[in-house]
Amino acid sequence: MEKKEAEIIQNEIKKEISEFKKKINKIPSLTVILIGDYIPSQIYVKNKEKKAREVGMNSEIIRYPKNVSEKEVLNKIEQLNKNVKTSGILVQLPLPDQISKERIINAIHPSKDVDGFNPINVGNLSSGYKSIVPCTPLGCLLLIKKIEKNLSGKHAVIIGRSNLNGKPMAQLLLKENCTVTVVHSKTNNLKNECLKADILVAAVGVPHLVKKDWIKENAIVIDVGINKVGENIIGDVNFDDLKDKAKAITPVPGGVGPMTIACLLKNTLECFKARLI
Repeated sequence: MEKKEAEIIQNEIKKEISEFKKKINKIPSLTVILIGDYIPSQIYVKNKEKKAREVGMNSEIIRYPKNVSEKEVLNKIEQLNKNVKTSGILVQLPLPDQISKERIINAIHPSKDVDGFNPINVGNLSSGYKSIVPCTPLGCLLLIKKIEKNLSGKHAVIIGRSNLNGKPMAQLLLKENCTVTVVHSKTNNLKNECLKADILVAAVGVPHLVKKDWIKENAIVIDVGINKVGENIIGDVNFDDLKDKAKAITPVPGGVGPMTIACLLKNTLECFKARLI
């Protein structure tokens, strides 16, 4: 279901870009800054580039060595902010120690911040205003709504309170009139809280934390965790253990990942369209 849903979004984007090309001979352009040689980041960026080209977007990757100075990266972001042809800017995380994530995120202009991490976009999201929404939480919400259209009154439990996933996920579900509980490493009796969930989103980075006796019958379970154990990539949820008990559950890998990239392309298109108005 997840891959199919991502394909539907990508096909809609492709159609819209094709129409823009015919009408005004302009298409969106995504620029990704990749620092260092961290293998998962390289794979992820390569996938982003491939999917961007498939839907008809321009895609540029700017690569820097691991020891690049923060000043050099900030100067490049400033150039991209001013470049009218650049629709969206993304700096791939994690960053090396000499570069401040906060300063990099703040440097990207909110109107080109396709990751939705700039404090202005974060503030707009939490205030219920129009904003660019972080790609992974947006992808999760679209998957949840495919299973359950009306989320009003549902109890959603989110494991993890990160700025990248947990917090924006909570804001999105509040907007859907869910009752939202955010749990984390300091929560007393985590299992009991999870058992109350109609919707459970695990985004904490602990391999197979959520087991069969942690969820109630017919809960919707979204696994955002990506954990390397030996040669395997596994989620925060024990998929095989839960699949017969949950109403719906996403696998790792291949679940939320394709939706994240589809939503990145969606955000880039929205940034492009906003600049045409």
